[in-house]
Amino acid sequence: MFGIEFSEAGLVQFFSQYAYEPAYVYTFICCFMLAASFGLPIPEELTLISAGLVAYMAQNPAEFPPPYPGAEGVNTFTLCIVSFLAVICSDSVVFLIGKIFGGRIIKTKFFQKQVAGAGFDKINSWFQKYGGWACGIFRFTPGLRFPGHLSCGLLGIPLWKFFAIDGLAALLSVPTQVYFVAKYGGQVLRYLKGFKLILVAILAVVVIIWLIRKVYLKRVTNKAELSLK
Repeated sequence: MFGIEFSEAGLVQFFSQYAYEPAYVYTFICCFMLAASFGLPIPEELTLISAGLVAYMAQNPAEFPPPYPGAEGVNTFTLCIVSFLAVICSDSVVFLIGKIFGGRIIKTKFFQKQVAGAGFDKINSWFQKYGGWACGIFRFTPGLRFPGHLSCGLLGIPLWKFFAIDGLAALLSVPTQVYFVAKYGGQVLRYLKGFKLILVAILAVVVIIWLIRKVYLKRVTNKAELSLK
């Protein structure tokens, strides 16, 4: 029952079993968000998209028949609220761990592996550049979300400020994402593969431009060094 493959297809398939069992879906959302906040390999964005698709299924019983007449489906509005609260609570738990156990956490192997080894220099530079607004930036940075939120607590960001900024970022991204997929799930399912191909193409172009720029700057630097000699 709970054998889950944490991939796009795996999460959609898992959640689709419970389109007409909303209590399970809401519970899974809370558990997955908490696990994702701690850096476990459960993609938060894919979880929200999968949950939104389940809400779409529940709203279209003709296309996705219920197991029995009158079965209660996942409610989109409730799902948006549950997803938002699950994200905020999960982020706050990580923040509070950093704030309460900060001195002891820094000395642990867990910190060295999960935080210091996950771009801690970049996290510090963002704090120096953006101040408390970095709390919101981490919400949109999956690779640095856990170490970033932990560092918010470690570096003494006030709880109210973290809650306000992270909450605003989550409010802008989480319910809207779930609602959009629940509303236009058919189109999402239809164009998901095409979107992935476009995304890969864009990333490839960005990487090529970055490599060309790096090679160019290196050649310019080498020429400058030779001219000085």
